[in-house]
Amino acid sequence: QRFGRTIQMYAPVYLSSFCTNRCAYCGFSAGNTIDRRVLTFAEAESEAMILHQRGFSHLLLVSGEAPAKVGVEYLEELALRLRGRFAALSIEVQPLATEEYARLFQAGITSVAVYQETYDRDVYKQVHLAGRKADFDYRLETPVRAAAAGMREVGIGALLGLADWRAEGLALGLHLAWLRKHYWRTGLTVSFPRMRPAQGEFKPLAPVSERNLSQMIFALRMFDPDVGLYLSTREEARYRDGMIGLGPTRYSAGSCTAPGGYGLADAGGEQFEVGDNRSLAEVSAVIQQKGFDPVRKDWDAVFQTKGDRQQAA
Repeated sequence: QRFGRTIQMYAPVYLSSFCTNRCAYCGFSAGNTIDRRVLTFAEAESEAMILHQRGFSHLLLVSGEAPAKVGVEYLEELALRLRGRFAALSIEVQPLATEEYARLFQAGITSVAVYQETYDRDVYKQVHLAGRKADFDYRLETPVRAAAAGMREVGIGALLGLADWRAEGLALGLHLAWLRKHYWRTGLTVSFPRMRPAQGEFKPLAPVSERNLSQMIFALRMFDPDVGLYLSTREEARYRDGMIGLGPTRYSAGSCTAPGGYGLADAGGEQFEVGDNRSLAEVSAVIQQKGFDPVRKDWDAVFQTKGDRQQAA
């Protein structure tokens, strides 16, 4: 009724593994000893073009939260370099100010993903030990700043495994409904990242089974028929195949969570272990077998507010 028999495909490009936050569950946490690197513009472009050659038109640019390494200027320049070759560019980086999001929109960034991780304030304080991310309210207000800046889409989500999944699902729904009411011009999406093994060997505080995850996805789909739902390669192939047509509308494929992981021999440490290592072609084939179309492009930069290097500078 809303999306047709389609699933949009995308892939992440990890730009940096540096982070100033100490999050107990994350492989990029400042307290972990891993090989860290930040991609040069040439390296980031090379990674992006590898994905372009594999058939991706939608990219998610991801970075650890270290503004001195990957700040607004870096993201702006990279967007200007890539926007002519990709249908849509999204970011999942540190929370920014409204004017910074507006600047990136003009440079070609299409959407913003920012996950609250957990809506339980006590658990949030327990697992976010230091850094700007320890500010619960500033992070919670980030989707508002992105929407106010004019971003085409804003994505929210909770890291499943930190707090009771039913409570997180309820909070996600309420957050979604509030954003829908106040920023109805903005497209909204929800992600359901389940904890994966990562450096630091953090164990889930509230384990979430595939059955629990499925129930949560079904509930959000019934609650809001118009919201885009992501199911990433954190989940195993078997489960993702089984969920085709049952709620999720966006799938990643062929993902790597290390900066430079697609083409550099000396890639940095990964954020977490991927559960589904199949290529875009392999995932697309399964989607087609299920009677759905794997969509590689559903937007074009020509529809977005045009910005050139002079305007964005």
